Amino acid sequence: MSKAEKTKQYIIEKTAPLFNTKGYFSTSLSDITQITGLTKGSIYGNFENKDELALKVFQYNSGTLKKKLSTLLNENHLSSLDKLYIFVDFYRKNWKSVFKNGGCPLMNAATEADDTFPALNDQVKSSFEEWSKTITKIIKTGQESKEFYQEINAEEYASIFIVLIEGGILLSKTTEDERHLNLALDRIIKLIDNEIKKNP
Repeated sequence: MSKAEKTKQYIIEKTAPLFNTKGYFSTSLSDITQITGLTKGSIYGNFENKDELALKVFQYNSGTLKKKLSTLLNENHLSSLDKLYIFVDFYRKNWKSVFKNGGCPLMNAATEADDTFPALNDQVKSSFEEWSKTITKIIKTGQESKEFYQEINAEEYASIFIVLIEGGILLSKTTEDERHLNLALDRIIKLIDNEIKKNP
């Protein structure tokens, strides 16, 4: 990486928790200079404006989450059922780090991504669609391998999983009680065991 690229990456990494915790609109340029130790001129020398930095930060935050989960799901010799369990277990084991960094970056950005920031809205929509496609593909692969019931709708279950996880994260973060997220994850396990996987 060049010196300029390293500086950009430094700014993104330092401000990632800030944007996710404080919010994309509430984070000021002063907040950014304070946490990075850089001048306003240096920030604007690397990014056209705060919006451009906010988009890069969202890509970084959502990409980090995606990379961690993808690493687990792409291990060899995993069945589709294994992958669904791993998916649930990931959130059960990583909720502390998610909360520490301000919560789910997709959900946080979604609450701010409206008509005033259409570029962020597009990024959030794309991320949720990609997340849904990943789960849908796992379920469809399980149907093809006869692990899962043929008649279930993979897209619908993917949507339900996301709704439960995001709702659980929101309630647990708000109340500072992980019980809500665990209840949501337990419900997903019941859906997997009772409605998705074929039982002998």
